[in-house]
Amino acid sequence: MLEDVQADRPVVASTVAFAGKVWDVRSDRVDLGDQRIVQRDYLHHTGAVAIIALNEDGEIYLVRQYRHPVRRECWEPPAGLTDVRGESPVDAAARELHEEADLVAARWDVLVDFYATPGGSSEGIRVFLARDLSPVPEHERHVREDEERDMEGRWVALDQVLEAIDAGSVGSPTLVAGALALERARRSGWSTLRPAGSPWRKPPSLLD
Repeated sequence: MLEDVQADRPVVASTVAFAGKVWDVRSDRVDLGDQRIVQRDYLHHTGAVAIIALNEDGEIYLVRQYRHPVRRECWEPPAGLTDVRGESPVDAAARELHEEADLVAARWDVLVDFYATPGGSSEGIRVFLARDLSPVPEHERHVREDEERDMEGRWVALDQVLEAIDAGSVGSPTLVAGALALERARRSGWSTLRPAGSPWRKPPSLLD
């Protein structure tokens, strides 16, 4: 089986070059062996989860949210940081689905795990599949703020999402990875899904 290899190169020095609100920028001096010491600057991240919420009509719930670094309002699945100490990934996903989509799910599975940008960030992302959905009662809904306040939500057919990916008209990594994994899972009769509590090879995060 094809598998990434754990490789902890010695870090001979490490400093926080920038301490941000959500993540830090670290500057590490790394010993690669054979007297090769290199400096690597990267985002030290909390990690994140995303949720592909699938209804009985084969549609997935997407939100359009402003993403400042790319200057786009991106269509993407509900998602959020794993920044609550002691909270399991699936509980974080349930929280984000409640907050961003006003939905709860009775069935959870793992679709795909990936590293957002492993050359420059420690962010690991787990994408869940949420099914057997029901709406959150009006009086229990989350009050959205900042970029989330104006975001639009929409049910979109999976085939339409795949067409948009093929056309290059959407670029959110959680949407691309999640939708492609969902299509493979659907074609396999859901045999590629993993239990919601499956081990996650998540990189060390700010909470560790």
